[in-house]
Amino acid sequence: MPASELHAIVGLGNPGPEYARTRHNTGFWFVDGLAAGAGVPFRTESKFHGQLARISLGGQDVLLLKPSTFMNRSGQAVQALAQFYKLAPTSILIAHDELDLPAGTMRLKAGGGHGGHNGLRDIHKVLGESYLRLRIGIGHPGDKNLVLNYVLGRASKNDEQSILDAFDDAGAAIETWLSRGWERAVTQLHTAKS
Repeated sequence: MPASELHAIVGLGNPGPEYARTRHNTGFWFVDGLAAGAGVPFRTESKFHGQLARISLGGQDVLLLKPSTFMNRSGQAVQALAQFYKLAPTSILIAHDELDLPAGTMRLKAGGGHGGHNGLRDIHKVLGESYLRLRIGIGHPGDKNLVLNYVLGRASKNDEQSILDAFDDAGAAIETWLSRGWERAVTQLHTAKS
């Protein structure tokens, strides 16, 4: 992997304090943690329709983006960032909430469908489906009719703590992706104790 290659990690969520601690915003939580760990603040970048931070991770230069659009318009921010920095889809990792995984389970995935996730659906329109994902398990309410209120609701204290605790393993795996390659990162995360 070339030392000078630029990567982006985009956390998905909805803007505004009323959404900050909702399950749908776990992508924001993840990139907030990466930025805080690097001691780098986010700054508003209107040309990218979001907030941007730039950190070093795994020996690579990494852009962190939190779109300021609502979830179903996430592609607008991702497209602006990708075009400006000439990023290939395989250099972009999207961190998003995942109903199909138990709360606190983290999985890396390369390519594939959007699974009905509105943020991913919009990103598919601009990037295709070959971008990378960090699927952040939030659990499922058990009935599809309850999903909207569930994702826009706050996780239980236990679930929230499980998610935050699992970010350590996910962050370590992402460092491995940047320094040693995707396959090693996947193996590392998917065999982690969590």
